[in-house]
Amino acid sequence: MAQKDFDAIIVGAGFAGLYMLHKLRGLGLTARVFEAGDDVGGTWYWNRYPGARCDVESMEYSYSFDEELEQEWSWSERYATQPEILRYVQHVAERFDLKRDIAFSTRVTAATFDEASERWTVETDRGERLTARYCIMATGCLSTPNRPDIPGLDEFEGGVYQTGLWPHEGVDFTGQRVAVIGTGSSGIQSIPVIAREAAQVTVFQRTPNYVAPAHNHPMSAEYEQDFKGNYRQRRREMLQGYFGAIAHGHPSSAPSMSVSDEQRRALYEEGWQQGGLGILGSFPDLLFDRAGNETLAEFVRSKVREKVADPEVAELLCPKDHPVGSKRMCIDTGYFETFNRDNVALVDLNAEPIERISVHGLKTARREFAFDSIVLATGFDAITGTLAKIAITGRGGRTLAQKWADGPEAYLGLMPEGFPNLFLITGPGSPSVLSNMMVSIEQHVEWIGDCLAALGGRTIEATPEAERAWVEHGNAVAAATVYPDGKSWYTGANIPGKPRTFMAYIGGVPGYRAICQAIARDGYPGFAIAGRASPPPADFVALMAPPHEAEAA
Repeated sequence: MAQKDFDAIIVGAGFAGLYMLHKLRGLGLTARVFEAGDDVGGTWYWNRYPGARCDVESMEYSYSFDEELEQEWSWSERYATQPEILRYVQHVAERFDLKRDIAFSTRVTAATFDEASERWTVETDRGERLTARYCIMATGCLSTPNRPDIPGLDEFEGGVYQTGLWPHEGVDFTGQRVAVIGTGSSGIQSIPVIAREAAQVTVFQRTPNYVAPAHNHPMSAEYEQDFKGNYRQRRREMLQGYFGAIAHGHPSSAPSMSVSDEQRRALYEEGWQQGGLGILGSFPDLLFDRAGNETLAEFVRSKVREKVADPEVAELLCPKDHPVGSKRMCIDTGYFETFNRDNVALVDLNAEPIERISVHGLKTARREFAFDSIVLATGFDAITGTLAKIAITGRGGRTLAQKWADGPEAYLGLMPEGFPNLFLITGPGSPSVLSNMMVSIEQHVEWIGDCLAALGGRTIEATPEAERAWVEHGNAVAAATVYPDGKSWYTGANIPGKPRTFMAYIGGVPGYRAICQAIARDGYPGFAIAGRASPPPADFVALMAPPHEAEAA
């Protein structure tokens, strides 16, 4: 690579990095992308475990920036599988000739801001050193798998597979005794598929999850044609949705506890039959009113009891220690029914925790098991995990790890104070994982692109006052909801030693977009541009216009 100096360096070639590269090209800026994998795809490159698929409907989980792309691509199912999503990402990269500016199989190890030149120096594991005016982290929210620290794990002589780092050649479990540790989304998706292949599957569960049915099915030509014929209106509906998705069915505008038990259950049943995560939007207050939330939680538990034949197993699979939605709700295809199979067993880790892995199996506090393979469906060091693996150094030699020692902070979830010209796509403090990621990715890329165009090469950085005000606002919004009640990867609770803080912004996609749009429109209050700082908005809530106003802004 001859060129060493760029306008921007982008880390990551998933959906965010690819669109960011395309956007910068359109602005006439030079950019280089570094990607650890040997191809594009991000999370959809690495997560190839059995049953992996998206929990957002395919027609909504796609780019909106190019109308021809929208029309030419066809999805085969309501919820696309990992291979199909990866083919889509590859198609986008080829269609816009993006790969020529991407260095694959290359990890960024360090990024250092030089105050004299006001440029970033980026180093890679290949010994390269490059500089750029702007450094943009498109590292993803779920891109660093969590490998549990279980004694003896490295001594196991069988196969050990991690869902987030699945072998690209696949795994054949035919005739095997398989342990699956973890019942989050990847476990819920993979367990039914593994159980159809393996001789015996033993599932080790610490915390049961609330799960709604996917009701997945082949994409009908009629639905696709209708969606494509009205794509602009559909996109507007997505941007007006709290989670950045279209509200299907007939959600109520009344509070959940203001209707009769029969009316409430009927609405939940409609959402259940519709399938997907839309049931969380049956009433507007389910994520705020704990009594109302409990009615939905009990409805979901009743469905588990209907599906699972063994009452004791059913109760173990019923979540009871957190509100529905406070941990990411999952969608499934035959997950609970899988526990009716003779070759599937469930172990409650609360009653018998794992003590160690042995050469040929696993030992809990009560018994020993023999296994041929172990599947670690143990999730991710979410949102900040990948950033923490890069030595990022800002003003005064302060590292991002030092700044975030007590929890991540960034103004708007876009820029951490003390790190000029460093942008985070879907970073902590933005809606990110509480939304349709495609909507949040596109919004951040477009905001960053517009910002760089307005800067004209000048330096921008968040002020301490703005970052502090945004964090306080985010905490206040979160405190009014059920989200902090759940011990989840939303708060870092799944990673030993990680600071406990709610890392996403809970104010909803429309409100957040309105805030970001107002800040850009008003000349970037809360930022210092070329050394000239302006105070942050006095009241972020006042900027959260209704969806139609936010889009008109």
